[in-house]
Amino acid sequence: MAVIGKGQAHGACSLLHAAGLGYGCSMALDLPVAVRLLDKESKRTLSDPDGVLEAVVDIWIANGHSLPNGLEKDDLHWAVASKIPPRQGLKSSAAVSVAALRALIDSTEMELEDKDVVLMSAQAQLEAGVSITGSIDDSWACATNGWKLIDVNAETIEEGILLEGPGPVAEDWHVMILSRGERVSRPEPEAFAAQQQNFIQALNAIQEGQELVALTWNGRAMVGIISDPAARKMTNDAFVNGARSSGISGSGSAIVVVTPSISKPSYERLKKLFSTRYTNVEIIETKFLNAEVALDETE
Repeated sequence: MAVIGKGQAHGACSLLHAAGLGYGCSMALDLPVAVRLLDKESKRTLSDPDGVLEAVVDIWIANGHSLPNGLEKDDLHWAVASKIPPRQGLKSSAAVSVAALRALIDSTEMELEDKDVVLMSAQAQLEAGVSITGSIDDSWACATNGWKLIDVNAETIEEGILLEGPGPVAEDWHVMILSRGERVSRPEPEAFAAQQQNFIQALNAIQEGQELVALTWNGRAMVGIISDPAARKMTNDAFVNGARSSGISGSGSAIVVVTPSISKPSYERLKKLFSTRYTNVEIIETKFLNAEVALDETE
């Protein structure tokens, strides 16, 4: 068995669910994913219940790209190592598709830009049925650091980027993920209309550079959409005990809790609270991945 290509990506959390207003935004998180492309099946069991990897290969071929080493589709095999809890709103499908596409690029020694990877990642997620909108904002956040505000109805990937930023400074914040198991179902698109005002608040916050406020407003909207009273209680508990921001990510079920790094007692109090009061919760500690800020050429 030979490794013929390698690719990496990372997870992310929602600042604005794209199904709410037609604008989406996700923030990169340090939840790494590594995908290897193999010429023979790995001894380790591959978990890809939604068929994302198969969709990636189909989209790769549909975009006119050749498979490596003259191999056929059935000759390709995958190995995935991921720190992202699947089906919890932390962009596992987007991250795996991005990493798999990069493995294909590596295996064929091609040179493609991030925008090309993001486009094919979105196409693969739609084909696999794991996204309502194509999750272009998620794919950007999994492929690059920081965040991008995306118009999902734009004609091209480049035109879809309305705003972008490095995100909250990683060293200034503790990020805790409350992993609650895989979601049971995804919300229907028509359910988002009732929470429009909360999504507008999240969008306004992003435009004002207040990402943590956006995370909270978006989380409130999603709690209402998926009718998750446990998530509402947990986010409220987080605020009462010192969190600066807290909200459900994606369509659930994971909850992101953010506290200032200078307030370690608050963070430790929250860890104790969620590990003792909520027995079905796994706590994952991570951090934001900041994009580098380009200097103004006039400076």
